[in-house]
Amino acid sequence: QVQLVESGGGLVQAGGSLRLSCAASGNIFSINVMGWYRQAPGKQRELVAAITKTGSTNYADSVKGRFAISRDNAKNTVYLQMNSLKPEDTSVYYCNVESTTYPLLTLREYWGQGTQVTVSS
Repeated sequence: QVQLVESGGGLVQAGGSLRLSCAASGNIFSINVMGWYRQAPGKQRELVAAITKTGSTNYADSVKGRFAISRDNAKNTVYLQMNSLKPEDTSVYYCNVESTTYPLLTLREYWGQGTQVTVSS
């Protein structure tokens, strides 16, 4: 099993910045993709950004140029730097990882508990 602990959400004014962190722990053999999703009330959960173990990244069009995802493989931690925040970025942000765990080296997906990001206009 893998546990994900998220931090860094909060309330910020439009144009401001926040940095989200997500630390993974547990019986981890390796972590492949780490990413951030978000879900606003009444909307489907959507991918915000993802990063592979080798550093390849993928972003939603709506956040390109404003958000940056990074990871520290030694700490099993993924970060999301969010700049130039807009009211439409208001959502619950969820950390997501694909991990292989001991003892069976099973690959599966894990989700964090979510952290609220609110951007006021």
